[in-house]
Formats: sequence, structure tokens, C-alpha cells
Amino acid sequence: MSSAEAQSVLRVLVVDDSVIYRKIISDILNSIENVELVGTASNGRDALVLSRTKKPDLMTLDVEMPVMDGLETLHQLRALPEPPKVIMISGKTTRGARITIEALQSGAIDFVTKPEGRDSLDSRAQIEAPLRQLIARLRGGPSRGDSVAAAGVSRPGSGTLSPGPEIICAGISTGGPKALEVLLTGMRGPLPLPFVIVQHMPALFTKALAESLSRKSGLRVLEAEQGQLLEAGTVYIAPGGMQMRLRSGDRAGQVLVELRDDPPENHCKPSADYLFRSVARLYGGRVLALIMTGMGNDGTTGLRLLKRQNATVFAQDEKSSVIWGMPGEAVKAATVDRIYPLQELAAAIEAHLSSTLRSGGPLR
Repeated sequence: MSSAEAQSVLRVLVVDDSVIYRKIISDILNSIENVELVGTASNGRDALVLSRTKKPDLMTLDVEMPVMDGLETLHQLRALPEPPKVIMISGKTTRGARITIEALQSGAIDFVTKPEGRDSLDSRAQIEAPLRQLIARLRGGPSRGDSVAAAGVSRPGSGTLSPGPEIICAGISTGGPKALEVLLTGMRGPLPLPFVIVQHMPALFTKALAESLSRKSGLRVLEAEQGQLLEAGTVYIAPGGMQMRLRSGDRAGQVLVELRDDPPENHCKPSADYLFRSVARLYGGRVLALIMTGMGNDGTTGLRLLKRQNATVFAQDEKSSVIWGMPGEAVKAATVDRIYPLQELAAAIEAHLSSTLRSGGPLR
């Protein structure tokens, strides 16, 4: 093996208290080219020992384990000189969802849920696709966008930014829980507009995310409900496993949440494109849209519709994104007006709203 080939191998440690899941995940990893399984552990304490000796690039980490659980293990990993990236393996329970959200906000890059398969073969089939996809993206797959614009700089030909937005909308995926925490805690005052978000997650996890963000940011953050009236100052997160769009209410100016069990779009349910279409239909160009860290291209088509009506679009930059798939694809499609590092995005939003809502004109 050449040195270049050796460097391309992804070294992975599997940590799970279940013998069955250690085998399932290990078998999946052993079937992926240029992935090397360097060891397994049944609890976090053993995982820390192996991390020091085996020096894995990536760890799959079970949430609930004896001796030392996944969350404590994740915190302890920070003390290592070169900690591995971590994918959480979570059960589909309310407790598991809460702990997983905390893990994602503490540095885990993403998570995969343990399936409820009929047998080990069925369970492997359900977990293999998302795990393979995550590993492919982490190894620098083709979904990363090209770096074609500097942070905070307008793209040539992007047009005039929209006057007086009446809503903020966002699409976000891998790395989103931590990014949303940074964004919302960075807001210095109450939001003058409603803020609707699609974060790619399954059911249970979006409710736990909304509760965590509400507690940490001091903003009113909710998992959206059917028929809910949009109100200024409130953040609405689309429920996992449902498609969310907006519709007009019975009274003039009312906008309501509509949840539907429609098929996935871009393999996503909820989908940013699905939400953005309804935002474009109801608000036209009176929108500030955000496209943030995440794999794939969900959101790009919806942003095209918004830009045709002169909406304003901000993107998270590549350096601060866990994966620059969604914002990168939007930039390549020329749907983005300005690109900002995550730490500057809240201030950029507030400056834009302050300028446009005060003057009724475009951002200067």
C-alpha cells in the first residue's frame, strides 16, 4: 500500500454495550472500502483506553451504556490530543433523543438510530444505508461544494437584497444542532419575525432539539404543530418524519403551519425544499432564507424559487460547517447573496433586519 493509500484509510472504533450491534456495525464497516475497524468496546471507559492506543479517526458511540455512557465518553474524549470524530448510535426513545441532542451540541457530528428490525439482518439493512452515507461524506465525498465565495462577501450578479423581510426560514442538517445553538444563543434580542426551520431529524429528536434550544437561547423555540399560527419572536422546527409547509389562515395576514405525511424529497422528511416552496408562495421576496451545514443538496431548488422573487439568502461558510454540502450546492447554483462564518451569522441577520425593517430598503 502506498503512503497516499494508507493516509486515505479511515480508522474506526465501534463502542456499544450490545454484542449484536457491535457485530452489525463492525460487519458494515468491514464491508466498506478503505475503512479499517481498529477495535470494539462495550462501554465508554474501555473506549477511552482504546482511543489512546488505537488512535481511531472515527468512533461510533452508543448513547446508553453501563460503566460510562456515551455522553460522558464524549466529554472525556475532549481531553485527548487528537480526539476522533464521533457518530452517536441512539435508541428511538425520548430519553435517547434528549441525550443524543446534548451529544450533538457537545461535539458529535451526527447520529444514526438503532432500528427496530425483525432480526439482525433486517436491523443491518436499516442501519447500513445511513452509516455508509455518513462515512462517505466524512471521507470527502462529492457533496462538498466548491469554495467560490469569501465569507461575508456578496456574490457578483446576486441582485438586490430583499426589502423588509416578514419571515426567516432555514434549512440545515449534519452539524445542525450545535450550529443552531450557536446561532440562536447569538441573538441579542427578541426576534421581530417568525423563524421556521427544517432540521433533518427523525421523530422524537426534533422535539428534544426544540426544548434544548429554547432552554439555552432564551427564545421561544417550538416543535411545530398542525394548524399553529405563526407569531413574531417564535422559532418553529419542523417535526421529524413529517413534511411542513405554510398556508394562509382564515383571517387576513394569518399564516398557519400545515404538517403532511407526504413522501420524502431529496431523501429528506422533513425537507427544506418542501418548506421553502410554501414560503416563496406566501411571502414572495419578503424573506430572509438561511442555508446551513449539512450533507446533500436539499434546499437548493427552493432557494431558486425564492431568489426569482428577490428574497435574500445567507449561507454558512465552508470552514465552520461540519459538511458543506447543502450550503455548497446552493452557492454553486448562484442562489446565495452572502456567506458568513457561523459565529458571525446571528449578527449578520440582526444587521440585515435592523437595516431593512428600519428603512424598508435593501441591506447596505
